[in-house]
Amino acid sequence: MSGTYLGMPAFPAFPEAARGAVHNPTLRGNLRHATHTIRDKRVRAVAELDDWAALREAGKQIKDHTLRHLDRYLVQMEEAVTAAGGTVHWAADAEEANRIVADLVKATGGGDTEKREVVKVKSMATQEIGLNEALEAEGVHAYETDLAELIVQLGKDRPSHILVPAIHRNRGEIRDIFRSEMGEWGRPAPEGLTDTPAELAEAARLHLREKFLRARVGISGANFMVAETGTLVVVESEGNGRMCLTLPETLISVVGIEKIVPRWQDLEVFLQTLPRSSTAERMNPYTSMWTGTTDEDGPRVFHLVLLDNGRTDTLADEVGRQALRCIRCSACLNVCPVYERAGGHAYGSVYPGPIGAILSPQLRGTGSEVDASLPYASSLCGACYEVCPVAIDIPEVLVHLRERVVQGGPAVRQGNRVVLKPAKGHAAERAAMRAAQWAFTHPGALRTGQRLASRTRRLHPRTLPGPGRAWSGARDLPEVPVEPFRDWWQRTHGGKDGAK
Repeated sequence: MSGTYLGMPAFPAFPEAARGAVHNPTLRGNLRHATHTIRDKRVRAVAELDDWAALREAGKQIKDHTLRHLDRYLVQMEEAVTAAGGTVHWAADAEEANRIVADLVKATGGGDTEKREVVKVKSMATQEIGLNEALEAEGVHAYETDLAELIVQLGKDRPSHILVPAIHRNRGEIRDIFRSEMGEWGRPAPEGLTDTPAELAEAARLHLREKFLRARVGISGANFMVAETGTLVVVESEGNGRMCLTLPETLISVVGIEKIVPRWQDLEVFLQTLPRSSTAERMNPYTSMWTGTTDEDGPRVFHLVLLDNGRTDTLADEVGRQALRCIRCSACLNVCPVYERAGGHAYGSVYPGPIGAILSPQLRGTGSEVDASLPYASSLCGACYEVCPVAIDIPEVLVHLRERVVQGGPAVRQGNRVVLKPAKGHAAERAAMRAAQWAFTHPGALRTGQRLASRTRRLHPRTLPGPGRAWSGARDLPEVPVEPFRDWWQRTHGGKDGAK
């Protein structure tokens, strides 16, 4: 089925959205400082491992094997979770997942408003489906407990980075948000709050502590699921995740079906590559693992919601499916020159940067203007592929999706069939492509055109007129050679068209 993102506004195409960002000096300064700092630390962390290339290949092989046998491992996961005392729910799309979670929360909370609150671990899957907005519509308030997510929530903002959702904010902006918003959410910010990291973190800790102790329901995602044992794994750096996963009476985890790995032993690879690629740490400060429920230890009730939301359709694409290997480390964002200048909001998705440019159009399948533009939000420099810890060839998928857009547009669902939406494009571009197709199928005309272009090369403009200005406004047209290759070969090697 096609993926849907609920609770999110309509976004413009990437070029339009990026136009404002590239002219915002504060945003660009924040992004440049943060991404350069993270990626420089990552380089040093990865260099410590002599077998990094082998770990990268192992992660790729494990993920590819799992995707080939995903149906079997999902059934195994369900059986293991059920045997351990948990309950598994299957959600075909965002609407179904939100309905399942809302019903579970309301059943737990009853009519008690104190119980109609939930605390959340940072989760891309719940952002993808718009869970917070869906719960709010049902009278349930969800509190984000990750520091960066809290900043975004208090600021009525949107995440702009996978690992650091508030990367577009500097410390002064965060201080102002805390001062103005915390009073409306319960405990006010301390008087005289400054923008030092320690004071900001302490303000967040005091703000959230009572919510951890009061909430009856916790909601999480998961970095990994182990089919062999039914174990879920969350890695984080602040300890808020550990509080959400252990204190509430009920835990609900919403997890994309691609997050599964076959065996416990497979975690050995990813628990080395993920922290070094994401936070540039040798290991995560907090790695929480749970299997079902255990008497007098952690939540008494556990629900696992397995989310499809376009992943099955993505799996059917032999080239595009490699996006499902992603372990959400965000390394590709930190090296991308386009992301650094445009920021995460320009991508119109909770998945920004290079991985978002290939994942969002496949998951959503809406044929929207923004999804058709995302495969072009890249210079194809290949830096994203070089740093990916599971070797996703993002440039290859970008080109593949561009081809799909040009030939038939993004995939859309019509009844029980997935079809291609007709591509639009510019009339001048379509005319140029038709002319090129005719020339390449008529060698004589192509040869004549090449010779004519060489002889008139001094008269050629360096920029294109009309609609072509959008392309040549930032680059010069390549110079036409003094003579065509065919003529050069004939002159230097003799014979007609190079034949001796």
